Amino acid sequence: MLQDKKIVLGVTGSIAAYKAAELTREFVKRGAAVRVIMTGNAAEFIAPLTFQTLSSNAVHSEMYPVINDYNLAHISLAEYADIMVIAPATANIIGKIAAGIADDLLTTTVMTTRAPVLICPAMNTNMYENAIVQENIMQLTSRGYLFMEPGYGKLACRSEGQGRLPEVSDIVEEVESILTVKDLGDERIIVTAGPTREPLDPVRYITNYSSGKMGYALAIAGRRRGARVVLISGPSALTAPRGVTFVSVSSAMEMKEAVMAHLKASTIVIKAAAVADYRPATRLASKMKKQAGPLTLSLERNPDIIAEIGKKKGKRILVGFAVETENLIENARAKLIDKNMDLIVANDVTQAGAGFGYDTNIIKILDRNGGQVELPMMDKIAAADRILDRVKDIIAEKGRK
Repeated sequence: MLQDKKIVLGVTGSIAAYKAAELTREFVKRGAAVRVIMTGNAAEFIAPLTFQTLSSNAVHSEMYPVINDYNLAHISLAEYADIMVIAPATANIIGKIAAGIADDLLTTTVMTTRAPVLICPAMNTNMYENAIVQENIMQLTSRGYLFMEPGYGKLACRSEGQGRLPEVSDIVEEVESILTVKDLGDERIIVTAGPTREPLDPVRYITNYSSGKMGYALAIAGRRRGARVVLISGPSALTAPRGVTFVSVSSAMEMKEAVMAHLKASTIVIKAAAVADYRPATRLASKMKKQAGPLTLSLERNPDIIAEIGKKKGKRILVGFAVETENLIENARAKLIDKNMDLIVANDVTQAGAGFGYDTNIIKILDRNGGQVELPMMDKIAAADRILDRVKDIIAEKGRK
């Protein structure tokens, strides 16, 4: 999403300025072009050369630099930006912007730009909680400026509280979201993700290799596109995405209960979880001891969640997944029809770069009319967007706005 986007990054005088270097690197890594404006105080904490090296662009700090080609920096930078990000943002810069003061390159650029401006505060807790600072934030928010709440933790002043610069990954995700067209703003999406664990005794369970990455990518992509997202996840090492309603479950029965609890409010259901088909018929109350000879387990069927949704889906869009090792298209299409889905995403987990645990996927999207879209290997966020593009097509075909 940040490929070829133009970002103007404002860095102010905070110890957190060193994190802006990492932020610059992340923006560039994702394909963005970054121009950095540093205040004089920022240069006391980190050298401009750092940002010049990371961004491959000159760092801007003076209002009227001596250059060969006449150019007002605050005008050209303001017009250049697809988005301005101020990180870290001190109480001083927030106050100056709120008061309409434009006495340096950063504040004049903010006053001039028509691009969205994202402000990421970083300061002492008492400073952040000061009534004047909070009033300035509320005033700027009411005028369309965008803010992220600072994080909680140890601060440079050796106190603990709210005031840390938001995590770099969270800032990048917020920028991604701001720059994404909100074409799913009317939708309420349930996404299921990850494996389920079916307990045998207090220390053992049956599960599968699912990491949850595809489902989490779908939740992130849906949120970026403006949808209200409920992510129902089995056990996963992944961090719950920002801005979604996160529901943690363990077993297939728990996942069914969570899905049904949120189904009525949903307009789209995407079942990306790898739900165990079977569970132990009996869960032992104490640890099963090793015995001589083979062990036989008695298993019983878990509920088929997507089949139950298919019976009562109404006008909802229902998307499922088919993870196969053979006869991919035949098996996926049979599942699509039998369970009354609108789309099914099929992938062959025997292919390198596809399926469980990878950051990439190789998918085929099938619809009820016999249509089939085959996609090359791509990262799972990109694949999620392609799936949501097809969901939009189905919405248009059904006549829903």
